[in-house]
Amino acid sequence: MPNPQPAVTRRTVVGAIGATAAALAVAPAAAAATSTAPAAPAAPATGRGARTVSAPATRAQSAAGSEATSVRAGFPIRYVGVSWDGPRRGAAIRLHQDGAVPGAWQPLPAGCAGGPDGPEGPGRPGDTGTATALVAAGGAPGYDLRLPDGAGNVRTAAIDTVHGPVRRLAVSPTSPVTLAGAEYLSRAAWGADESKRFKNGVENSPAKYYPLQTLTVHHTDTPNADPDPAATVRAIYEYHAITNDWGDIGYHFLIDEAGRIYEGRWSGDDGAPAEDGAGNVVTAFHTAGFNSGNLGIALLGTLSTQDPTPQARRSLTALLALVTGTHHLDPQAHVTFVNPVNGVTKPVEMISGHRDWLATDCPGGSMYASLPALRAEVAALATAAR
Repeated sequence: MPNPQPAVTRRTVVGAIGATAAALAVAPAAAAATSTAPAAPAAPATGRGARTVSAPATRAQSAAGSEATSVRAGFPIRYVGVSWDGPRRGAAIRLHQDGAVPGAWQPLPAGCAGGPDGPEGPGRPGDTGTATALVAAGGAPGYDLRLPDGAGNVRTAAIDTVHGPVRRLAVSPTSPVTLAGAEYLSRAAWGADESKRFKNGVENSPAKYYPLQTLTVHHTDTPNADPDPAATVRAIYEYHAITNDWGDIGYHFLIDEAGRIYEGRWSGDDGAPAEDGAGNVVTAFHTAGFNSGNLGIALLGTLSTQDPTPQARRSLTALLALVTGTHHLDPQAHVTFVNPVNGVTKPVEMISGHRDWLATDCPGGSMYASLPALRAEVAALATAAR
Protein backbone atom coordinates (compact mmCIF):
# COMPACT_ATOMS: atom_id res chain seq x y z
CA MET A 1 0.00 0.00 0.00
CA PRO A 2 1.24 3.55 -0.60
CA ASN A 3 3.03 5.24 2.26
CA PRO A 4 0.71 7.93 3.73
CA GLN A 5 2.43 11.29 3.39
CA PRO A 6 1.36 14.91 2.99
CA ALA A 7 0.03 15.74 -0.48
CA VAL A 8 2.65 16.55 -3.08
CA THR A 9 1.74 19.64 -5.09
CA ARG A 10 2.72 20.49 -8.64
CA ARG A 11 4.75 23.37 -7.23
CA THR A 12 6.65 20.82 -5.12
CA VAL A 13 7.38 18.78 -8.25
CA VAL A 14 8.65 21.82 -10.16
CA GLY A 15 10.82 22.75 -7.19
CA ALA A 16 12.20 19.23 -7.00
CA ILE A 17 13.19 19.43 -10.64
CA GLY A 18 15.34 22.47 -9.94
CA ALA A 19 16.62 21.34 -6.55
CA THR A 20 17.73 17.82 -7.45
CA ALA A 21 18.42 17.78 -11.19
CA ALA A 22 22.21 17.84 -10.98
CA ALA A 23 22.31 15.37 -8.11
CA LEU A 24 20.14 12.93 -10.04
CA ALA A 25 22.32 13.24 -13.14
CA VAL A 26 25.17 11.41 -11.37
CA ALA A 27 25.91 8.09 -13.04
CA PRO A 28 24.07 5.25 -11.25
CA ALA A 29 27.23 3.27 -10.58
CA ALA A 30 28.91 6.27 -9.00
CA ALA A 31 25.87 6.98 -6.84
CA ALA A 32 25.76 3.39 -5.65
CA ALA A 33 29.46 3.41 -4.81
CA THR A 34 29.45 6.48 -2.56
CA SER A 35 27.38 7.80 0.32
CA THR A 36 28.53 11.39 -0.19
CA ALA A 37 25.76 13.61 -1.52
CA PRO A 38 26.68 15.80 -4.51
CA ALA A 39 26.93 19.55 -4.17
CA ALA A 40 23.70 21.53 -4.36
CA PRO A 41 22.89 22.19 -8.04
CA ALA A 42 21.85 25.34 -9.78
CA ALA A 43 18.26 25.54 -10.98
CA PRO A 44 17.82 24.50 -14.63
CA ALA A 45 17.22 27.10 -17.30
CA THR A 46 13.53 27.47 -18.06
CA GLY A 47 13.51 30.45 -20.44
CA ARG A 48 11.96 33.86 -19.84
CA GLY A 49 9.33 33.74 -22.54
CA ALA A 50 7.48 31.43 -24.86
CA ARG A 51 9.50 29.94 -27.69
CA THR A 52 8.39 28.16 -30.83
CA VAL A 53 9.52 24.91 -32.36
CA SER A 54 8.87 23.32 -35.73
CA ALA A 55 7.72 19.74 -36.34
CA PRO A 56 6.21 17.94 -39.34
CA ALA A 57 2.48 17.36 -39.12
CA THR A 58 1.56 13.71 -38.79
CA ARG A 59 -0.10 12.15 -41.82
CA ALA A 60 -2.09 8.97 -41.31
CA GLN A 61 -4.27 6.76 -43.48
CA SER A 62 -6.60 4.56 -41.46
CA ALA A 63 -8.44 1.44 -42.60
CA ALA A 64 -10.72 -1.08 -40.95
CA GLY A 65 -12.08 -4.56 -41.63
CA SER A 66 -11.19 -6.22 -44.92
CA GLU A 67 -9.85 -2.94 -46.30
CA ALA A 68 -7.17 -2.95 -43.59
CA THR A 69 -5.45 -6.09 -44.86
CA SER A 70 -4.00 -4.51 -48.01
CA VAL A 71 -3.20 -0.80 -48.00
CA ARG A 72 -1.32 1.53 -50.30
CA ALA A 73 -0.77 5.00 -48.86
CA GLY A 74 -0.25 8.31 -50.62
CA PHE A 75 2.98 8.97 -48.70
CA PRO A 76 6.07 7.09 -47.49
CA ILE A 77 5.01 5.12 -44.41
CA ARG A 78 7.23 5.37 -41.34
CA TYR A 79 5.15 3.09 -39.11
CA VAL A 80 2.16 0.78 -39.47
CA GLY A 81 -0.15 0.58 -36.47
CA VAL A 82 -2.24 -2.59 -36.23
CA SER A 83 -4.96 -3.60 -33.79
CA TRP A 84 -7.39 -6.53 -33.80
CA ASP A 85 -9.43 -8.73 -31.48
CA GLY A 86 -8.81 -12.45 -31.28
CA PRO A 87 -5.83 -14.82 -31.62
CA ARG A 88 -2.34 -13.37 -31.94
CA ARG A 89 -0.23 -16.28 -33.16
CA GLY A 90 0.43 -16.34 -36.88
CA ALA A 91 -0.13 -12.63 -37.52
CA ALA A 92 2.28 -11.25 -40.13
CA ILE A 93 2.92 -8.22 -42.33
CA ARG A 94 4.78 -7.65 -45.59
CA LEU A 95 5.81 -4.23 -46.77
CA HIS A 96 5.43 -3.14 -50.39
CA GLN A 97 8.40 -2.06 -52.45
CA ASP A 98 8.14 0.42 -55.33
CA GLY A 99 8.69 -1.27 -58.66
CA ALA A 100 9.21 -4.70 -57.13
CA VAL A 101 7.31 -7.61 -55.68
CA PRO A 102 6.22 -7.19 -52.03
CA GLY A 103 8.81 -7.98 -49.41
CA ALA A 104 8.90 -11.12 -47.33
CA TRP A 105 6.31 -11.83 -44.66
CA GLN A 106 7.50 -10.98 -41.16
CA PRO A 107 5.74 -11.85 -37.91
CA LEU A 108 3.96 -9.01 -36.20
CA PRO A 109 5.56 -8.22 -32.83
CA ALA A 110 3.60 -9.23 -29.75
CA GLY A 111 2.93 -5.62 -28.82
CA CYS A 112 2.22 -4.36 -25.32
CA ALA A 113 -0.97 -4.84 -23.35
CA GLY A 114 -2.02 -1.23 -23.00
CA GLY A 115 -5.51 0.16 -22.73
CA PRO A 116 -7.90 1.79 -20.28
CA ASP A 117 -8.96 0.74 -16.80
CA GLY A 118 -12.54 -0.45 -16.79
CA PRO A 119 -14.95 -1.58 -14.09
CA GLU A 120 -14.42 -5.17 -15.22
CA GLY A 121 -10.70 -5.12 -14.38
CA PRO A 122 -7.86 -6.24 -16.68
CA GLY A 123 -8.49 -7.90 -20.00
CA ARG A 124 -7.89 -11.55 -20.73
CA PRO A 125 -4.24 -12.59 -20.48
CA GLY A 126 -2.47 -14.94 -22.82
CA ASP A 127 -2.91 -15.40 -26.53
CA THR A 128 -6.35 -13.84 -27.03
CA GLY A 129 -7.98 -10.49 -26.38
CA THR A 130 -7.02 -7.27 -28.13
CA ALA A 131 -3.72 -7.52 -30.00
CA THR A 132 -1.66 -4.47 -30.96
CA ALA A 133 1.52 -3.89 -32.92
CA LEU A 134 3.47 -0.88 -34.19
CA VAL A 135 5.79 -1.83 -37.04
CA ALA A 136 8.57 0.26 -38.58
CA ALA A 137 7.90 0.53 -42.32
CA GLY A 138 11.02 2.37 -43.54
CA GLY A 139 9.16 4.52 -46.07
CA ALA A 140 7.26 1.68 -47.76
CA PRO A 141 4.36 2.78 -49.98
CA GLY A 142 1.99 0.10 -48.68
CA TYR A 143 1.57 -3.17 -46.82
CA ASP A 144 -0.36 -6.44 -46.63
CA LEU A 145 -1.55 -8.13 -43.45
CA ARG A 146 -2.08 -11.80 -42.72
CA LEU A 147 -4.13 -12.35 -39.59
CA PRO A 148 -5.12 -15.57 -37.79
CA ASP A 149 -8.52 -17.17 -38.25
CA GLY A 150 -11.00 -15.61 -35.88
CA ALA A 151 -9.43 -12.14 -35.94
CA GLY A 152 -12.00 -9.37 -35.88
CA ASN A 153 -12.37 -5.63 -35.41
CA VAL A 154 -9.23 -5.14 -37.51
CA ARG A 155 -7.86 -1.59 -37.58
CA THR A 156 -4.69 -0.31 -39.18
CA ALA A 157 -3.02 3.03 -39.80
CA ALA A 158 -0.23 4.00 -42.16
CA ILE A 159 1.66 6.72 -40.29
CA ASP A 160 4.13 9.32 -41.54
CA THR A 161 5.64 11.68 -38.94
CA VAL A 162 8.55 12.94 -41.06
CA HIS A 163 7.40 14.29 -44.42
CA GLY A 164 4.22 16.20 -43.59
CA PRO A 165 3.84 19.98 -43.75
CA VAL A 166 5.74 21.87 -41.07
CA ARG A 167 3.79 23.01 -38.01
CA ARG A 168 4.87 25.74 -35.58
CA LEU A 169 4.18 25.07 -31.91
CA ALA A 170 4.56 27.36 -28.90
CA VAL A 171 6.43 25.92 -25.92
CA SER A 172 5.21 27.27 -22.60
CA PRO A 173 7.76 29.40 -20.73
CA THR A 174 6.79 27.49 -17.55
CA SER A 175 7.85 24.17 -19.06
CA PRO A 176 11.28 23.01 -17.80
CA VAL A 177 14.03 22.31 -20.33
CA THR A 178 15.72 19.76 -18.07
CA LEU A 179 14.21 17.07 -15.90
CA ALA A 180 16.17 14.88 -13.48
CA GLY A 181 19.37 16.26 -15.00
CA ALA A 182 18.46 15.27 -18.57
CA GLU A 183 17.25 17.23 -21.58
CA TYR A 184 13.46 17.37 -21.41
CA LEU A 185 10.96 17.75 -24.24
CA SER A 186 7.46 18.84 -23.34
CA ARG A 187 4.59 17.73 -25.56
CA ALA A 188 4.86 20.90 -27.63
CA ALA A 189 8.63 20.47 -27.92
CA TRP A 190 8.32 17.02 -29.52
CA GLY A 191 5.47 18.13 -31.77
CA ALA A 192 2.29 16.80 -30.15
CA ASP A 193 -0.85 17.85 -32.01
CA GLU A 194 -3.25 18.45 -29.13
CA SER A 195 -6.28 18.21 -31.44
CA LYS A 196 -5.71 14.44 -31.49
CA ARG A 197 -6.91 14.30 -27.88
CA PHE A 198 -10.38 15.28 -29.09
CA LYS A 199 -13.03 13.31 -30.95
CA ASN A 200 -15.99 15.08 -32.55
CA GLY A 201 -15.02 18.20 -30.59
CA VAL A 202 -15.01 16.42 -27.21
CA GLU A 203 -11.98 15.28 -25.23
CA ASN A 204 -11.80 11.57 -25.98
CA SER A 205 -10.22 10.51 -22.68
CA PRO A 206 -10.58 13.24 -20.04
CA ALA A 207 -7.81 13.36 -17.46
CA LYS A 208 -8.36 11.53 -14.16
CA TYR A 209 -5.96 11.66 -11.24
CA TYR A 210 -5.17 9.29 -8.36
CA PRO A 211 -2.44 9.03 -5.70
CA LEU A 212 0.75 7.44 -6.99
CA GLN A 213 1.24 3.85 -5.82
CA THR A 214 3.76 2.23 -8.16
CA LEU A 215 5.95 2.76 -11.25
CA THR A 216 6.24 0.52 -14.32
CA VAL A 217 9.06 0.28 -16.87
CA HIS A 218 8.33 -0.42 -20.55
CA HIS A 219 10.11 -0.55 -23.87
CA THR A 220 8.36 0.64 -27.03
CA ASP A 221 9.41 -2.38 -29.15
CA THR A 222 10.49 -0.01 -31.92
CA PRO A 223 13.86 -0.03 -33.76
CA ASN A 224 17.08 0.66 -31.91
CA ALA A 225 19.58 3.27 -33.14
CA ASP A 226 16.60 5.45 -34.06
CA PRO A 227 17.78 8.47 -36.10
CA ASP A 228 14.66 10.54 -35.27
CA PRO A 229 13.22 9.56 -31.88
CA ALA A 230 10.87 12.55 -31.69
CA ALA A 231 9.24 11.34 -34.92
CA THR A 232 8.82 7.92 -33.33
CA VAL A 233 7.18 9.49 -30.27
CA ARG A 234 4.75 11.26 -32.61
CA ALA A 235 4.00 7.93 -34.31
CA ILE A 236 3.31 6.26 -30.95
CA TYR A 237 1.03 9.18 -30.09
CA GLU A 238 -0.93 8.81 -33.35
CA TYR A 239 -1.19 5.05 -32.88
CA HIS A 240 -2.31 5.22 -29.25
CA ALA A 241 -4.59 8.24 -29.49
CA ILE A 242 -6.27 7.58 -32.84
CA THR A 243 -5.77 3.99 -34.04
CA ASN A 244 -6.32 2.46 -30.59
CA ASP A 245 -8.86 5.18 -29.71
CA TRP A 246 -7.21 5.87 -26.34
CA GLY A 247 -7.39 9.64 -26.78
CA ASP A 248 -3.71 10.20 -25.91
CA ILE A 249 -0.31 8.56 -25.68
CA GLY A 250 -0.26 5.63 -23.26
CA TYR A 251 2.87 6.49 -21.23
CA HIS A 252 3.65 9.24 -18.73
CA PHE A 253 7.25 9.61 -19.94
CA LEU A 254 9.43 8.24 -22.74
CA ILE A 255 13.24 8.18 -22.87
CA ASP A 256 15.34 7.93 -26.03
CA GLU A 257 18.79 6.39 -26.47
CA ALA A 258 20.49 9.76 -25.96
CA GLY A 259 18.82 10.04 -22.54
CA ARG A 260 16.33 12.74 -23.54
CA ILE A 261 13.07 12.59 -21.57
CA TYR A 262 9.76 13.20 -23.38
CA GLU A 263 6.53 14.24 -21.70
CA GLY A 264 3.82 11.67 -22.34
CA ARG A 265 0.18 11.77 -21.30
CA TRP A 266 -1.28 15.29 -21.04
CA SER A 267 -1.81 16.31 -17.40
CA GLY A 268 -2.38 20.06 -17.40
CA ASP A 269 -1.05 23.33 -18.76
CA ASP A 270 1.22 24.50 -15.94
CA GLY A 271 4.41 22.84 -17.17
CA ALA A 272 4.68 20.16 -14.47
CA PRO A 273 4.30 16.76 -16.15
CA ALA A 274 2.26 13.70 -15.15
CA GLU A 275 0.39 15.19 -12.15
CA ASP A 276 -2.41 17.51 -11.06
CA GLY A 277 -2.16 20.41 -8.63
CA ALA A 278 -2.36 18.12 -5.61
CA GLY A 279 0.38 15.78 -6.79
CA ASN A 280 -1.93 12.99 -7.94
CA VAL A 281 -0.74 11.17 -11.04
CA VAL A 282 -2.84 11.35 -14.21
CA THR A 283 -4.14 8.00 -15.41
CA ALA A 284 -2.43 6.85 -18.60
CA PHE A 285 -3.10 3.68 -20.62
CA HIS A 286 0.20 1.77 -20.38
CA THR A 287 -0.90 -1.30 -18.35
CA ALA A 288 -4.47 -2.29 -19.16
CA GLY A 289 -6.57 -2.73 -16.04
CA PHE A 290 -3.80 -1.51 -13.71
CA ASN A 291 -3.27 2.10 -14.79
CA SER A 292 -4.78 4.33 -12.14
CA GLY A 293 -2.06 5.31 -9.67
CA ASN A 294 0.60 3.54 -11.75
CA LEU A 295 3.19 5.73 -13.52
CA GLY A 296 4.59 4.33 -16.78
CA ILE A 297 8.01 5.14 -18.27
CA ALA A 298 8.89 3.72 -21.70
CA LEU A 299 12.39 3.38 -23.12
CA LEU A 300 12.41 3.87 -26.89
CA GLY A 301 13.69 0.80 -28.70
CA THR A 302 13.66 -2.97 -28.30
CA LEU A 303 15.43 -4.32 -25.23
CA SER A 304 14.85 -8.03 -25.70
CA THR A 305 18.50 -8.94 -26.28
CA GLN A 306 20.32 -5.68 -25.65
CA ASP A 307 20.54 -3.34 -22.69
CA PRO A 308 19.50 0.30 -22.83
CA THR A 309 22.26 2.75 -23.66
CA PRO A 310 24.15 4.18 -20.67
CA GLN A 311 22.50 7.55 -21.32
CA ALA A 312 18.99 6.07 -21.35
CA ARG A 313 19.72 4.01 -18.25
CA ARG A 314 21.06 7.07 -16.44
CA SER A 315 17.97 9.13 -17.25
CA LEU A 316 15.64 6.30 -16.29
CA THR A 317 17.40 5.89 -12.94
CA ALA A 318 17.37 9.62 -12.27
CA LEU A 319 13.71 10.04 -13.22
CA LEU A 320 12.64 7.10 -11.05
CA ALA A 321 14.68 8.52 -8.16
CA LEU A 322 13.08 11.94 -8.60
CA VAL A 323 9.54 10.58 -8.66
CA THR A 324 9.93 8.12 -5.79
CA GLY A 325 11.79 10.70 -3.71
CA THR A 326 9.22 13.42 -4.31
CA HIS A 327 6.39 11.06 -3.37
CA HIS A 328 8.18 9.48 -0.38
CA LEU A 329 8.07 5.98 -1.91
CA ASP A 330 10.63 3.23 -1.25
CA PRO A 331 12.09 2.13 -4.64
CA GLN A 332 12.84 -1.33 -3.23
CA ALA A 333 9.50 -1.95 -1.54
CA HIS A 334 7.12 -4.78 -2.37
CA VAL A 335 3.59 -3.40 -2.35
CA THR A 336 0.01 -4.39 -3.03
CA PHE A 337 -1.40 -2.22 -5.78
CA VAL A 338 -5.13 -1.44 -5.41
CA ASN A 339 -6.79 -0.02 -8.49
CA PRO A 340 -9.08 2.79 -7.28
CA VAL A 341 -11.28 2.38 -10.36
CA ASN A 342 -12.22 -1.28 -10.09
CA GLY A 343 -10.74 -2.57 -6.81
CA VAL A 344 -8.41 -5.02 -8.58
CA THR A 345 -5.35 -5.82 -6.44
CA LYS A 346 -1.91 -6.99 -7.47
CA PRO A 347 1.20 -7.73 -5.37
CA VAL A 348 4.09 -6.12 -7.20
CA GLU A 349 7.46 -4.45 -6.75
CA MET A 350 7.37 -0.67 -6.33
CA ILE A 351 9.36 -0.45 -9.59
CA SER A 352 8.11 -3.24 -11.85
CA GLY A 353 8.27 -4.32 -15.47
CA HIS A 354 5.20 -4.42 -17.68
CA ARG A 355 5.30 -8.23 -17.78
CA ASP A 356 4.80 -8.29 -14.00
CA TRP A 357 1.25 -7.09 -14.66
CA LEU A 358 0.13 -8.75 -17.89
CA ALA A 359 1.11 -11.35 -20.47
CA THR A 360 3.65 -9.43 -22.57
CA ASP A 361 7.38 -9.50 -23.38
CA CYS A 362 7.67 -5.83 -22.37
CA PRO A 363 10.08 -4.31 -21.25
CA GLY A 364 12.23 -6.88 -23.07
CA GLY A 365 14.26 -9.71 -21.56
CA SER A 366 17.48 -7.74 -21.08
CA MET A 367 15.77 -4.78 -19.45
CA TYR A 368 13.62 -6.97 -17.25
CA ALA A 369 16.62 -8.94 -15.98
CA SER A 370 18.26 -5.69 -14.85
CA LEU A 371 15.31 -4.44 -12.77
CA PRO A 372 16.68 -5.65 -9.38
CA ALA A 373 19.89 -3.70 -10.00
CA LEU A 374 17.86 -0.72 -11.21
CA ARG A 375 15.86 -0.62 -7.98
CA ALA A 376 19.06 -0.59 -5.94
CA GLU A 377 20.53 2.18 -8.12
CA VAL A 378 17.38 4.28 -7.76
CA ALA A 379 17.39 3.85 -3.99
CA ALA A 380 21.06 4.85 -3.73
CA LEU A 381 20.56 7.85 -5.99
CA ALA A 382 17.46 9.05 -4.16
CA THR A 383 19.34 8.78 -0.85
CA ALA A 384 22.31 10.73 -2.21
CA ALA A 385 20.05 13.48 -3.48
CA ARG A 386 18.38 14.15 -0.11
